[in-house]
Amino acid sequence: MRIGIGYDIHKLEKDRKLILGNITIPHTKGLLGHSDADVLLHAISDAMLGAAGLSDIGIHFPDDDPKYKGISSADILTKVKTLIHKRGYDINNIDSVIIAQEPRLSPFIEEMKNNISKILDIPSSHINIKSTTNEGMDSIGKGEAIASHAVVLIKDM
Repeated sequence: MRIGIGYDIHKLEKDRKLILGNITIPHTKGLLGHSDADVLLHAISDAMLGAAGLSDIGIHFPDDDPKYKGISSADILTKVKTLIHKRGYDINNIDSVIIAQEPRLSPFIEEMKNNISKILDIPSSHINIKSTTNEGMDSIGKGEAIASHAVVLIKDM
């Protein structure tokens, strides 16, 4: 068994869709990024790569490469799954947290888990997603950004 940790943060901007856990969440702002900026899937992808000793998503999907402009984070997660499978690993479980002052995310958690379950072909019971705020502190607490942390345990296939 191997463990990896992932983290991502993106700035909130008007005229962008807010995509978290591969779903569009109604909000006045969305996350700014080279891809769809899904911080949850980015943190999970980074944790998976780290656990397998495969560096990070910035190495595999550089934000200065035009071929990744606008890429779906679900596609990134799918490719990362393939990379860890090629290394002989499978996912045991995922624990994650999204830090956002708003919008309230709890109504969307189950759908996010189901989406990730389908992408990674693991039971949704092996995926945990929590959401919290920063109590009004820093850029996240002021509603300027959203971040996510993830821990992934992988096992030999």
